[in-house]
Amino acid sequence: METFYDVQARYDWETVRKQIYACTPADVERALEKERITMDDFAALVSPAAAGYMKEMAAKSYAVTRRRFGNVIQMYVPLYLSNFCSNQCVYCGFNCSNKIHRVVLNEDEIRREAEAIRRKYKFQHILLVTGESPAKASVEYMGRAIEIMKEYFSQVSLEVQPLEADEYRYLMDRGLHAVYVYQETYNEARYPVYHLKGKKRNFRYRLETPDRLGEAGMYKIGLGNLIGLEDWRTEAFFMSLHLRYLETQYWQSKYCFAFPRLRPYAGEGAFNPNYPAGEKELLQLICAYRLLSEDLELSISTRESSVYRDKIMPFGVTTMSAGSKTMPGGYADEDDTELEQFAINDDRTPAQVEAAVRAKGFDPVWKDWSLYLQESCIGNAR
Repeated sequence: METFYDVQARYDWETVRKQIYACTPADVERALEKERITMDDFAALVSPAAAGYMKEMAAKSYAVTRRRFGNVIQMYVPLYLSNFCSNQCVYCGFNCSNKIHRVVLNEDEIRREAEAIRRKYKFQHILLVTGESPAKASVEYMGRAIEIMKEYFSQVSLEVQPLEADEYRYLMDRGLHAVYVYQETYNEARYPVYHLKGKKRNFRYRLETPDRLGEAGMYKIGLGNLIGLEDWRTEAFFMSLHLRYLETQYWQSKYCFAFPRLRPYAGEGAFNPNYPAGEKELLQLICAYRLLSEDLELSISTRESSVYRDKIMPFGVTTMSAGSKTMPGGYADEDDTELEQFAINDDRTPAQVEAAVRAKGFDPVWKDWSLYLQESCIGNAR
């Protein structure tokens, strides 16, 4: 059976990069006139030539988002269960060579975290995160964590190591709602430069994870690449190609993109991005993705500043985190920052983020927006 790895193999990274940088203003204008764009059109929208059309892109992205999602912004919170990791990734604070204190929350500590979040905040959607260490955070461990979370939250999502399809089914049976997996970079030739040790070095296995998620029938699949590793415009092309493939092969699932720009982390040897993207470029990327797919959910995390998150909110964003703690045990014990995976850049409380969302004229909801809308429609019908 063909997977996305086979699809991507038909494209050459450098050829695609040159195609993007060769796009002209006429190519951008042609793309903006269409209701459904092609991959060539998308290349134009992420090209340098599109920088002069940001007002037009933002206006169209705003209109498409409001038409499809209304004024709803979904709120979620990440909960880190473990910072053990068997991979050596040069950009990550959890990598196995980084000398930090390692912990894995036990069941009592997981429950304590859940109770702290529910006591303080309104969240109904929680994202469980671990480092990639099956020996410390096994599938059975994740399953039990999901069961505990379901006592407190309506939706439980995961961001963990890639698993097999039958393992995803096992977790779905325990209440799993969505899985987020980041390819980090789609540049296979450069992938080993950033992943020095561990199972994550297997480019193909990681790239085929969304195929296994689709095969398992996962409700929602989240994709992303680390913005800063390689040329962001070329990365965007391949991630969009991935989306088009998944929407065709596994049309029953919903899809979400995230935009993790690299942030500093604790420990020696902090990684500096090779291809940084500024805030204007990130907005261009968000708008281009929205024009690629009106059904795609777009998530902005607390890696970005409060000012910037508020500014870009209307132009394609559908999902935002708030009050994030990127260390295990961070909600019950807020004083320990040594265990952070990365430093956050928006330290507002969830209540402050909610107020900012409302100030923009949007409706913050605390669980999956589509289920929220379904329940609202049912309630109105009654």
